[in-house]
Amino acid sequence: MSPSDPQFLYMILILPSLFGLTLIGEGLNKVIHEEWSGLISIVFGLAFIGMVVFAFLFFSTYLKQRV
Repeated sequence: MSPSDPQFLYMILILPSLFGLTLIGEGLNKVIHEEWSGLISIVFGLAFIGMVVFAFLFFSTYLKQRV
């Protein structure tokens, strides 16, 4: 599987990013309604998106070296 394949992009980048954005959206909704536990969801959402970006960069450079 090459990093330019649509399956790779969908599995590694799009689906997990949507989950991270859902966490951020839920956290923002809680913060707007003055539930400060929403900050935890925002932090986890940002961390999750950061891990997705790191994994994508890692796997794309790793697969380019192996192929």
